[in-house]
Amino acid sequence: MVKILGISGSPRKGATEYVVGEALKAAAEIPGVETEMITLRGKKIAPCNHCDYCRREKTWCVIKDDMLDLITKFIEADAFIIASPVYVYTTTPQLQAFFSRMRACFHVFPGRLRNKFGAAIAVGGTRNGGQEMTINTIINLLMARGINVVSNETGGYAGGKVWSKDKKAEGAAEDLIGMETVTKLAKKLAEVAVTYAAGLKAIAENTDQVG
Repeated sequence: MVKILGISGSPRKGATEYVVGEALKAAAEIPGVETEMITLRGKKIAPCNHCDYCRREKTWCVIKDDMLDLITKFIEADAFIIASPVYVYTTTPQLQAFFSRMRACFHVFPGRLRNKFGAAIAVGGTRNGGQEMTINTIINLLMARGINVVSNETGGYAGGKVWSKDKKAEGAAEDLIGMETVTKLAKKLAEVAVTYAAGLKAIAENTDQVG
């Protein structure tokens, strides 16, 4: 089974959590996929302060907060749906802190995120409220950690874009066009992850036969 992890980067329970949930439902329609969602709401995640403890000691971050449990779930997954509400034309500080703390993966467990895939979703309170800029930020965060980015289907461009009208889950559900970009993106991500996993399995089996 391929595991897809959905992450809501919102500090509130509202549109973004709803959207991630719907995305995971769509991804689960692809055979061979299991899903899980985590939210950064209520979590204590300090940003990386570049102290070099992980690099020097070759172990996880010296900061003791909720990040260790979250990153453990993260590295166990095969693909990710990363979603954020638009905060000042970009992602939330919580999501930025989450990705900044992945520095330990690079220094302690290099390559652990290399064969994984991610997709980006942004939820804005207004129709043109910075969704595309927020998606670009998420894509940059994924690439900075060596995670392969999956684009949307034709017409959806780089990611899923939802207009919530500041009405939380109800508003997001009303944006039928936006939610279609979300579900199409989720299914494409699932298909890519399943196909990649099958390819790795085939390579391993052929290698064993040759050996």
